[in-house]
Amino acid sequence: MTLETLARGREELVTAEPSTTAADLADLMEANKVGSVVVEEGDRPIGIVTDRDLAIGIVGGRRSPTETTARDLMTGDLVTADVSEGVFEVCQKMSEHGIRRMPVMDDGRLVGILTLDDLVVLLEDEMGEISSVIEAESPPHQS
Repeated sequence: MTLETLARGREELVTAEPSTTAADLADLMEANKVGSVVVEEGDRPIGIVTDRDLAIGIVGGRRSPTETTARDLMTGDLVTADVSEGVFEVCQKMSEHGIRRMPVMDDGRLVGILTLDDLVVLLEDEMGEISSVIEAESPPHQS
C-alpha cells in the first residue's frame, strides 16, 4: 500500500479557511467524523486544528467558540509528508515533531491526511503478512 493510498483511504480530508470559527470547526469534525481540519489559505495548507486544539484552546482557555478562529487555534509550521516518502520516513517525522496527524502532499497539492492510527493499522497488517510467511515456511509443531 502506498502512502498516498493510505492517506486518501481511511479518513476524509476536511479543510477550512483561517477565518472559520472554532464552533464551525467543531461542527465540521463532528459531521465528517474526523479529529482534525487542515487550514488552507487559497490552495496552500498553512496549519492544522485538532480536536485537542479545540478542547484546550476553547474550554481550557475560556475563549468564545464563535469569536475564536482557526488561525487562532491552528498549529502553524505545518509538517507534511510527500506521497513519495516511505512509512519509515513518515514515522520518523511524526516522532521528531511529536505529532499524530500529517497532511500528505503531491506536487504541492494537499491530497490527504495520514494519522498515527493509520500507520499502526498498516504495520499490523504487514506484520500479519510476515507472520503468515514464517508460519508457512516453518516445520509443524509437535505436541
